[in-house]
Amino acid sequence: MHPIGSRKRNQPAPPHAVYAALTNPDRDPTRPWLILLSDEQRPTILEHNDPDLVIWSSLWPKHTTARVRFDLPTDGRGGTDLRWTLYIDTPNLDDSAIGHLRYRLNT
Repeated sequence: MHPIGSRKRNQPAPPHAVYAALTNPDRDPTRPWLILLSDEQRPTILEHNDPDLVIWSSLWPKHTTARVRFDLPTDGRGGTDLRWTLYIDTPNLDDSAIGHLRYRLNT
């Protein structure tokens, strides 16, 4: 698996709350946040370590080897410095496809 993108963003919620949201995206039906696009599928949890790590399977049926790793360290102020890293093992993935996958994870 090769990393093809990574980004860190601060979230005001503590790591245990971000972990809960990533491991159960439908837990609060009044605040949906994982809105899948037409070319996406619901990921499964491949690995997790409460409250600092979640690894999802691919969101994209066209890219079944993709994995999304979420690292959830505390920011020292009660929030989370969420970092996602996208891994893929698809040979010859063009720049446009990589850009699409990265963009999607940024939103």
